[in-house]
Amino acid sequence: MLLANVSVFEKADRIQMNVFRKIFLPLGITIEIFLLLLVTYSFSALALSAITVNPGFSQSKNDPVEIYLRTNGVHTDLVLPFKDQRQDWGTFVKPSDTGMGDSKAVYVSFGWGDKGFYLNTKTWSDLSLTTTIKALFYLDSSAMHVTFYNSIRESPTCLKICIGQKNYAKLVEYIKAGFRLNAEEEPILIRKAGYGNNDSFYEANGTYGLFYTCNTWTNNGLMSAGLKCCAWTPFDKGILAKYKSSE
Repeated sequence: MLLANVSVFEKADRIQMNVFRKIFLPLGITIEIFLLLLVTYSFSALALSAITVNPGFSQSKNDPVEIYLRTNGVHTDLVLPFKDQRQDWGTFVKPSDTGMGDSKAVYVSFGWGDKGFYLNTKTWSDLSLTTTIKALFYLDSSAMHVTFYNSIRESPTCLKICIGQKNYAKLVEYIKAGFRLNAEEEPILIRKAGYGNNDSFYEANGTYGLFYTCNTWTNNGLMSAGLKCCAWTPFDKGILAKYKSSE
């Protein structure tokens, strides 16, 4: 979800108030109760993201697979080798589905999220109340954002993780399970939906919501592969913290 606009906080404030007036007031929920729920949600997210699952995981030094955990400050992606002896992603998702249309990719990233948010909100200024309500309350379908890279560089927002082959196999299985497939067992492309020349969107399984966000999906992927992750988190910060101090 590539978001960039200086009015992000003003936009978020307006959305929160509109959501409150249109949803919570008719239900008899006062501003005090609303704030209490918001504080409880935030505290739970902080507390559970601080708990490390699979704390014994250590980065592999024996024929490791180098993957990356990447964030844009809001949303996390899992970045994997595009092709090696273990997995050829070109047989599943195709660079030809993008504007660049070639197969020179070295890495491919996967990010799961709300379909309406992905497709209709390229900047914060595009964010609507309808999109927000649908995303928060499990009322929309989901999409998988796939981006192809010719190179990748480590940074504070793109962390390298060296994992074993068994861990990698489990992660591949988890990512594939996130795609909706057609009758031929192929991912279903959402046409003309990419942000640029090197990405594409596909129909996905699952529903986005308050307790299952794009970052929850990433965190669960790490969990399923036996990698360090949070007990639960809707945000990116807790996941990144597990690896920023790694060896």
